Amino acid sequence: MTILVTGATGNIGRRLVDHLIELGAKDIRALTKNPARAALPDGVEVVTGFLGDPDTLPAAFEGVERMYLAPLPSTLDATLEMAEQAGVQYMVALSGAGEWQDHTDKIAASAVVHTQLGPGEFIDNFTIWADQIRATRTVLEAYPSVVEAPISMDDIARVAASLLAEPDQTHFGMVYPITGPQSLTRAEIAEQIGLGIGVDVAVDRCDRAAAEAALQTTMGEYAAWYLDQLVAGAEQPQYANDLVAELTGSPAESVMQWAARNAALFG
Repeated sequence: MTILVTGATGNIGRRLVDHLIELGAKDIRALTKNPARAALPDGVEVVTGFLGDPDTLPAAFEGVERMYLAPLPSTLDATLEMAEQAGVQYMVALSGAGEWQDHTDKIAASAVVHTQLGPGEFIDNFTIWADQIRATRTVLEAYPSVVEAPISMDDIARVAASLLAEPDQTHFGMVYPITGPQSLTRAEIAEQIGLGIGVDVAVDRCDRAAAEAALQTTMGEYAAWYLDQLVAGAEQPQYANDLVAELTGSPAESVMQWAARNAALFG
């Protein structure tokens, strides 16, 4: 029983490999563009390939029973077709609403039995504030009242691993909007990061231009796109749920817990 992890050296895929091993999975195949740099655990089969280049994928799909699909909309049609032809019996995919809705719809329409995970903001995204917190203990924020329930990438990987390790038909065809344990304004998220790293973090409300300028040092051209997403979500608060606990048996990590675990990034 081979489990294929695409994007296996990415932020979620690499964590997923570790969680699968913790759950006792033995036959794990990791798809990566650069095996030499993968640094994957002993016993994991490493295959060279990239979802963006379907011609590199036939060997990766050979004999695969279950798989994790990292999102790559540009080649999604080809990937789903290959998964169907290879006889993949179950797939866990990262997707969601908004810009990912077309991705979600295509997976839902495929012949591969699947479960989709639709997280909102990743807690890990808040490293975009690290330079500001390190330098001034203050975050410039244009939309401090926007409400989110951010989830750590490690929790996303835990959920995917739990689903893949022991497939349960009650989850087949489902799209789970997994979240962190709390709904917080962005101002409260900054405060919780401060509590986690042991300093007071203030939020200075500013205009869009100032916020974009502050983020460009870490996000470059994507700063404008990121702020656009906040504007789009301002009227749709993300409320926390208990899906992570229900699907894995242990609760999701809070912003404060995540910040404490990653305090060195903000020090």
